[in-house]
Amino acid sequence: MSGSPEDRAAAQVHAWAAELGFQGAGIARVAPPDPDGHLRAWLDRGYNAGLSYMAKKVADREDVDRLVPGAKSVVALAMSYRREGPEPAPPLKVSRYAMADDYHNMILKRSRRLGNRIKATWPGTTVKATVDTAPVLERAWAARAGVAWIGKSTMAISPRLGTYTFLSTLITTVAMTPDEPLPDRCGSCTRCLDACPTQAFPAPYVLDANKCITYWNVEHRGPFPDPPPELHGWVAGCDVCQQVCPWNKFGVLTEERRFTPHPDMVRPDPAVFADPAAHDALERTLLGTPLQRTGPDAVRRNARSILGR
Repeated sequence: MSGSPEDRAAAQVHAWAAELGFQGAGIARVAPPDPDGHLRAWLDRGYNAGLSYMAKKVADREDVDRLVPGAKSVVALAMSYRREGPEPAPPLKVSRYAMADDYHNMILKRSRRLGNRIKATWPGTTVKATVDTAPVLERAWAARAGVAWIGKSTMAISPRLGTYTFLSTLITTVAMTPDEPLPDRCGSCTRCLDACPTQAFPAPYVLDANKCITYWNVEHRGPFPDPPPELHGWVAGCDVCQQVCPWNKFGVLTEERRFTPHPDMVRPDPAVFADPAAHDALERTLLGTPLQRTGPDAVRRNARSILGR
């Protein structure tokens, strides 16, 4: 393998990532991921709603060297979860990401396997893997590493995978040749902004969580305010901005069996999701999915609000 040590390290990591099932991988040199201060401006406007954790450890989000002292590279990884199949349908709709097994542990294990190869090849190296598990701006790093660009919906858009992707990062002290960021290819398209049923985008590339369906039906804790938020049939998550994105026409389908949707999540049974007497059945339905963290009480709250109960 020719080239500089940084070139060889980058090529090796790309090859390992593909072997481990990541359909997207890129490398960024460590630098502030948000030099224009978009995160702080977003927080100042209160667009994080009840996501108080976003306002914590802001300095860590802006500087991965605080998480991994001496960090030189960030490896951004992407894995598609898109499968052929029916779209979520009324009366109760579940976002595609939440239909299957919880992705966090599986992707974290794969990421750590990649990290272990890095540590074995470059002894003395430090590597930290993240999958929503640390204060890291994973979408921003995916953009810096050339894995995706940030779309007007604030989703990471990969020209190969579309938006139905799970992201991970590896922060490491190994110096590698960085990949070039992708240009923004959204152009004049505003389909995601126009289709949002709650008008949660005050401007392109800006999401107001106070109006976002996914915030209310996944992240909000406790009873809904009066009047309750309009969920438009979404009992968990919301895929509208992804359903209309043209780049998802070309997205590579996943071959990961763990991303096979659970039948009870594809067409949720209102009798299970909305009836308090079915609490145990709902708990079993959510077990092992991303919605296990959300919990049966919140999911039932959503279903009952949608069904007018």
